Amino acid sequence: MKVGIIGAGPAGLAAAYDLTRQGHQVVIYEAGPTVGGLASGFKAPHWDWTLERFYHHWFESDHDILNLIAELGLSDKVLFPRPITAIYYNGNFYPFDSAVAVLRFPGLAWPDKIRVGLVVQYLRLTRRWQQFEKVTAHEWAMKWFGHRAYTTLWEPLLVGKFGEENYREVNMAWLWARLYKRSPRLGTFVGGFQAFMDALAARVRAQGGDIRLSTPVQEIAPTDGGQRTADGSHLSLVAGHLSLEVHSRDGVEVFDAVISTASPRLMARLVPALPESYAGQLMRLKSMGAVMLILALDRQLTKNIYWHNLPKNAGFPFLALVEHTNYVKPEYYGGDHLVYCGDYLPPDHRYFKMTQEELLATFLPALTRFNPAFEPGWVRQSWLFRTEYAQPVPPVNYSQMIPDVRTPIPGLYFASMSQVYPWDRGTNYAVEIGRRVARLVVEDAARSRAQWAVSSEQLHGMEARL
Repeated sequence: MKVGIIGAGPAGLAAAYDLTRQGHQVVIYEAGPTVGGLASGFKAPHWDWTLERFYHHWFESDHDILNLIAELGLSDKVLFPRPITAIYYNGNFYPFDSAVAVLRFPGLAWPDKIRVGLVVQYLRLTRRWQQFEKVTAHEWAMKWFGHRAYTTLWEPLLVGKFGEENYREVNMAWLWARLYKRSPRLGTFVGGFQAFMDALAARVRAQGGDIRLSTPVQEIAPTDGGQRTADGSHLSLVAGHLSLEVHSRDGVEVFDAVISTASPRLMARLVPALPESYAGQLMRLKSMGAVMLILALDRQLTKNIYWHNLPKNAGFPFLALVEHTNYVKPEYYGGDHLVYCGDYLPPDHRYFKMTQEELLATFLPALTRFNPAFEPGWVRQSWLFRTEYAQPVPPVNYSQMIPDVRTPIPGLYFASMSQVYPWDRGTNYAVEIGRRVARLVVEDAARSRAQWAVSSEQLHGMEARL
């Protein structure tokens, strides 16, 4: 088959890896200048490693991506440090990433701590998540964790991730998934996530895949029978199956199947031929964007804390401060101490319109709350990255709202982080859905060929009788 893939992020590359390994012809269209999607990185001239544009790490339970890395023979390049995650309470930061840390946390009374421990253990032992999507996380957590634990721990998390306007809508399956799967040890790749994405892309190319960078797609459209390309040279290999045209700056190319890993709204725009019912599903999905200001400091900002969880009501201008070089050694970055100041925000938030200088002026004063000695002169360099699609918002009964990865147009598939539910977005689940949709493409093509062969045999039989 000839398969087009929209997007060279983890999902698109994983699908391409499986398809090219089976001998299928694959073309990947990527709008950006590098592979990796939201997990892509950048590199200052004096760094040895790349740095992710939006902070990323793996958990020990992320089996899909770790198994793929093992298949590539690269498991020796996976590192699992044990960084410190802290929570802000009454003007101080307290570690909150182990049972001992929870017991020492002053923000909860002993009865609350015991209750939290028992409820978390129940959630980690419960495999069936379907019961949790019928109720909001706000309602369930308030009831079972108790008011004090909820307002101290879970409400700030929900408000920070989804905003005041959405957090009461999010279903409990989302919170269950975080507690069920996540581990305190966090994984990365030698050289940064970009190094892994480049290695995966290199394997796809070695298997015959064509990756076209800086090549955005304008439209995906079904043909009138799937028998030709723009130059008239291509005959569909999937007998009896419609072909699909991909329109890009390279012209029009025809494929037996197309996998799109775009955001739901972009998918709806790219495929005007989608039935209104499916396009409506795409447009009804809600998501939060992300704004990330990265600072290179000439010295350490905080003492060994990697991740600082910041409640919105504490007055910080961002949701999380992540000191990357308290997780990965600053030597890999030419001695720079790298700090993320990030937030999940609705796409119409003012941070999406502010300049980098304006955001620096907004964010930097808050750093004295992490280190009273901080001065703007510590900042060697800064970078700003933004995306309007970063965190899907899953309301009650979200499983009934998710668009099928098989679209109503034969041969067209959609695989996005809005569909990895109940799991939260991340490279592990991008790999899972990418490989899953690749299997569907192959299975559906085989089924189509079999059905066509049966129909053809029946037709010949009728002709013989006539």
